Amino acid sequence: MYDFMNMNMTIFHGFTMFIFWVVVFYLIFSVDKKEKPSLLDILKKRLAKGEITQEQFESIKATLKLKEEI
Repeated sequence: MYDFMNMNMTIFHGFTMFIFWVVVFYLIFSVDKKEKPSLLDILKKRLAKGEITQEQFESIKATLKLKEEI
């Protein structure tokens, strides 16, 4: 029945398949745990890059705090 397959390789194939599925499950479940940056962090990065001015930063920051209180 197994003339077409070297029997010593079946154990290797099983172990390789096990390692493959462990890697797949790790990748699937590790992707969900990545944290998204907060809105304030994004705002600080935009200020640091020079995309917005200090006045715009303070205005947007105050708007964000108002929305959090509601």
